[in-house]
Amino acid sequence: MPKSASYLLIGSTEAHSGKSTITVGLAHQLQAQGITIAYGKPLGNCLNTTSISTDADVQFITETLKLSQNSIRPTLLMLDKSNIERGLLGKEKTDYQKSLTQYLQIEGEDLVILEGPSNLDDGSLFELSLPQVAEITNSAVILVTRPNLHSYIDSLLSAKQRLGSSLMGVVINDVPPAALETVTSLVKPFLEVRNIPVLGILPRSNLLRSVTVEELVRQLEAQVLCRSDRLGLIVESLTIGAMNVSSAMKYFRKARNMAVVTGGDRTDIQLAALETSTHCLILTGKLPPDKSVLSTAEHAEIPVLSVECETLSTVEIINRTFESVRLHEPVKVEFAKNLIAQHFDFERLLGHFQLEA
Repeated sequence: MPKSASYLLIGSTEAHSGKSTITVGLAHQLQAQGITIAYGKPLGNCLNTTSISTDADVQFITETLKLSQNSIRPTLLMLDKSNIERGLLGKEKTDYQKSLTQYLQIEGEDLVILEGPSNLDDGSLFELSLPQVAEITNSAVILVTRPNLHSYIDSLLSAKQRLGSSLMGVVINDVPPAALETVTSLVKPFLEVRNIPVLGILPRSNLLRSVTVEELVRQLEAQVLCRSDRLGLIVESLTIGAMNVSSAMKYFRKARNMAVVTGGDRTDIQLAALETSTHCLILTGKLPPDKSVLSTAEHAEIPVLSVECETLSTVEIINRTFESVRLHEPVKVEFAKNLIAQHFDFERLLGHFQLEA
């Protein structure tokens, strides 16, 4: 007789907290210990560029974890503009809670990992909010949060009130080095006393926050002036070249795998940047660079981009891109697996579900 699976719902207190990182890392570690995994994302919000009905995260995790189609639970609804309007107009007649119960009728795996929406409230219009999904599937919930706002502790306390005993624990992700001691010695004991187990404290990683040059081209709608064959390079930091060369070099030498944003007329800054750990040169103002810059960049195999907007707007777009970065590169996946293996309390997880490795 097939065994009944347990359900783990991974949610977050805000968008881009790192749910996919946690999901991939946990699932990989469990698979390595012989525990069978299924995956689902009931509420989709990340459109696939090749299919408007498929969530890109689902495709990515399916491929990364090498899951069969039998181990994938369907995405019930894409949370896009069209469906939201249908919900507001009362045109959406589907009973999504009833559809969600179909998840419980499929047996065979040890653990079904469900990925929740961006926060505890998304999906409420369709009765697919994280607390509602947790109740219907009888899932244990792990919440992922980042200490980037002073209110993140308040958000966790509020989540505990709403989720009650369903909240199995939290992961504090993307912790800056300067905050690591405070989170470990002050925040963790505070939460544990209030019956909010801290299952992991993950230090900030420039690699996980990085983006490809190709993604910057897309977000900036940039023109590639040279080395279009090198758009796969990873950008881990951003530096603005708006000062004199001597001052700029001090910053350039400290950074690693950076994108340098500077005016198209600043030949001195551009050539200086190409001598350091620059993975992308972004020229603002739609001004053509000097031929010596393109020649040097061509030889150094560094892409040069040209954008129409001015420096401040360019920097704002790049910062937003860093904030909403996804895990979809193999080098990030391997790093995420190692990060979770080192910093997550698997004994608590296995003990909760009474799983044996």
